[in-house]
Formats: sequence, C-alpha cells, structure tokens
Amino acid sequence: MADAPCRVGISYKDRIMMLGSCFSDNIGRQLLDLGFNVRVNPFGTLYNPESILSAIRRLVSGEPFTEKDCVKIGAGDQRTCSFFHHTSNARTSQEDFLRDANLSLDEAANFFKDCNKVIITLGTSWCYRHIEKDMIVSNCLKHPAREYVREFLPTDRTAWILREIMKICNSADGMCRKEFIFTVSPIRHFKDGAHGNQISKASLLVGIDRVLQQGDSSEGAGIKADYFPAYEIMMDELRDYRFYAEDMCHPSAQAVNYIRERFLNWALPEDEHCTLEENISAFLRRSHITH
Repeated sequence: MADAPCRVGISYKDRIMMLGSCFSDNIGRQLLDLGFNVRVNPFGTLYNPESILSAIRRLVSGEPFTEKDCVKIGAGDQRTCSFFHHTSNARTSQEDFLRDANLSLDEAANFFKDCNKVIITLGTSWCYRHIEKDMIVSNCLKHPAREYVREFLPTDRTAWILREIMKICNSADGMCRKEFIFTVSPIRHFKDGAHGNQISKASLLVGIDRVLQQGDSSEGAGIKADYFPAYEIMMDELRDYRFYAEDMCHPSAQAVNYIRERFLNWALPEDEHCTLEENISAFLRRSHITH
C-alpha cells in the first residue's frame, strides 16, 4: 500500500498548502513541528469537496469577506462566523470576525500564490445546502436542520471538482505552478450511518481515481498529481480498535503518528531523511523542555 514511488512528493524546499479534513489538520501540524514550510486550513477544517473548491477560489481571488458573509452561530451561541469557515474561526463580534478572517485570508492567499504543493484531504461526500442562500456550507454553525437540505455529491461531481481545482490553480495569473496530493480522511462519519459512511468514502475514492487515471488527457495534461492511501492504511493496517480514540471514529495519536511516518517515507526524497530525523530529535527535545 503506497509502495509505488510518489509522483509528486514533498521536500523541505517546498511551500505546502494543506486543505480539507482531519489528515490536513493532524498531519499538517506535525509537518509544521518537523520544520516543513506548511500552511494548514486557513478557513478551518473543511469536510466536503465543494467547500474545498470554494476555499481555493477565495485563495486565488483574494476577495475579502464582508458583512454579507457574516452569520451568527445558532443554539444560543452569539459568536459570528461565516458559512465559508469552520466554527473555530468564530469571534465574539462581527468586527473581530472580519478583521481576523481577512487577515488570515491575506496571509494565506499570499502563501498560496507562491506555494508549489497542495495536499487535499476529502472527508465526506455528504454536504448541506443552505436553502435560503442556495449554497453548500462548510459548516452548519448549529443552525436548525430545517434551514438545510442534505445532498450527496456523486462521483462525477467530485472528479469535476478536483479537475477544476487543478485547472484554477495552474491557470491564474501570477500563480506558481502547483502539484497535488489527494487523500481521503480516515475519520469515520458514523452520523451518516455505517453504510452511509462507506458509500461516502467509496465515492470520494472513485472520484480521485478517475482524476488520476485521466491525468494524461488534454484537460489534465502536464499537471502532476498522486494519491496517498491514509484511509486504506487506517482501515486495513490499523483496523484494531486500539488505534481509535475514545469516540471510535477518530484515529488515536498512535495511529496519526503511524500514518505520518508512512506518508513521509513515501513522499520525502531519500536524501532528506537525515534532515527529518534531526528535526524529529530537535522537536522531541523541545517538547521535553516544554513539559
């Protein structure tokens, strides 16, 4: 599994943007700790392909967030956020939210312009469309279910989104040419039911595979992309429940470390493994001093 040489890979010389679900958050934080030049989820965790496409369009355009984007969180939470963000970006006032959201956007857009590697983690094919705004949201912000309609993104739509992402990133003026690594989150979305979760993950996997298989077509010619099997490693190699957190859905810290090791063994060039080991030792020394 992931034994074939990586067609994209990452290096300490790269500028890497990571977007999407848990693999981006968990592995991204570890890559930062180990000295990689990484920016992780500037809009917070993103679960579905449509929201990731929306985030990339915003990074490319740099269009600032305005008052019309502001949304109060529901269920008695009076903080302000937007349907483009995870609730971790919410602030106590509209002014604070816009200030912080646009500062993060400016920094991330500048980083994205010059980054050369993009790692995208797809979490689920299920998404929620806000009925009044007619948009697929990144987060429901604790609003009542009656405000949304639940939709399933078919495989063809996921494949189109990924091709659109690659096209946008490599056609925008002034944008550094980018290469892509796709993966599927190993988190189980049991709120969709066990069967619904499997159907969701399967649709994402087939969508990614279609894009990679069509990589030599005229639409995708010349754009490098590859797939890292984080989901398969969790399901097949770490299938024992001791590798899950208490909720039995999220990978444990041990599992995250194992997947990170597999990823770097696959993606990092051999001549940079000594640098990696030195950085791991330095991080462990810093962590020991801190604690």
